[in-house]
Amino acid sequence: MAFPADPKAGFLALTRFGYGPRGDGDAEAAARDPRGFLSAELAEPDLALLSGAGLPTSEKAAQLFFADQAQKKAERERLAKETAQAKTAALPTQMAQQEIPGAMAAMPAKPGAPAGIPNAKPPPQPPSPEQIIFRDEALARMRRAIEARAGIVERLVAFWSNHFCISANKSGLTRALAGAFEREAIRPYVLGRFADMVMAVESHPAMLDYLDNVQSIGPDSEAGLRSKRGLNENLGREIMELHTLGVGNYHQADVTNLARILTGWTYVGAQAKNGVPGAFIFNAHAHEPGTEMLLGKAYAETGRAQGEAALADIVRRPQTAHFIATKFALHFIADAPDAALIAQLANVFMATDGDLKALTLALINDPRAFATSATKMRTPYEFLIAVDRATGHVPDEPGQILGPLNAMGMPLWAPPGPNGFPDTSAAWASPEGMKLRLDYASNIADHMRDPPNPSEVLDALCGPAASPETRQTVARAASKRQGMALLFMSPEFQRR
Repeated sequence: MAFPADPKAGFLALTRFGYGPRGDGDAEAAARDPRGFLSAELAEPDLALLSGAGLPTSEKAAQLFFADQAQKKAERERLAKETAQAKTAALPTQMAQQEIPGAMAAMPAKPGAPAGIPNAKPPPQPPSPEQIIFRDEALARMRRAIEARAGIVERLVAFWSNHFCISANKSGLTRALAGAFEREAIRPYVLGRFADMVMAVESHPAMLDYLDNVQSIGPDSEAGLRSKRGLNENLGREIMELHTLGVGNYHQADVTNLARILTGWTYVGAQAKNGVPGAFIFNAHAHEPGTEMLLGKAYAETGRAQGEAALADIVRRPQTAHFIATKFALHFIADAPDAALIAQLANVFMATDGDLKALTLALINDPRAFATSATKMRTPYEFLIAVDRATGHVPDEPGQILGPLNAMGMPLWAPPGPNGFPDTSAAWASPEGMKLRLDYASNIADHMRDPPNPSEVLDALCGPAASPETRQTVARAASKRQGMALLFMSPEFQRR
């Protein structure tokens, strides 16, 4: 196989900015023009969008969840009523038995009666709507990442989804909405404007539920005065600390005031008051009245527009540009990215009004993007997708990846906190983490019906970019299956 131009740069383009080569000519195409290979995918219109059967809108997903909850509540109430009625009906018999001495008082219930069946197991319950929706969304996301040619757009989706993370473990509703959140609030904007993504994210029902803004009530609002409930500052704090400005670029008073500004940002509940269940709504009755000071600027009382104006200003501050540029470079290039690269990316962010496509192009076209060796450890998700791409396996059941993800400590759409999953090599290169990867690699290789020659696979995937050490290790394997497992555990497969 011929690899003209720079094979190492081509391989780096596929691994650093994508999910690795698929073995069908990707490596050779990327080697001819690494930056052009990536830019071509960025130029494809609507490539980030994802739709399909079984992928409902947020409103539809919420409605399915609400309906299921109502049905389960009705069933619990029915069972409780029947149990109470049964106890009432049995009371005269129990009283009569207490008056009968001897063995009759201790007679067991009739055979076959529910109370007489020890350790009776309830029948298995069908999966809930949120479980079904979550699995459909997960499969669609994973298949898209596996089938993408370069994969840079899907990497951008994963990056921004982790930046603006929610957790499917928060509640049944957030589990039902996790996939729709990514499809509606992240995917349409990964090559658009950062300001638009922020507005979509912070007003999405999944984020409002995850960060408890539905519980945030203006103390002096109509609802606050009536219920004596108050602010919840979670959303205001995370917007500034994790989504835009970064730590140290605001004060506690700004957190409180932004929380006041965002009171009333909620979604329509199951009762469908004032809208379609699951849809965003601005509740003026819960909104804190009055002008608020935020980061030295006064924001007049304009209802929902007050929050929109505040967010529009926050995303355009230089501190936001630097914070985003730092996270962007850290994710794609190195755990300690070059300060000059960060400054360049921040300048592009500011000059283009947060154009994320321009930011991405600025990164891949910067000489430092390919000058840095592959030192970052792939996350478990990146590793699993890379293995499927290399083997040509497209899962037809989401558990094939969801299970290993859970085992490796990176459950899909369920980070441990609002700061998302860690993005440094140290977080994923622990001895236990590497053992789990080895177990997975061995399991995949062991289940290959007719394993290919691992040296040939290595050549097709990496070409001259493969190190002599990796070539020698794979070639000396005791069997093809062992060779494939060693290939999956090689630095070429573990680092990007």
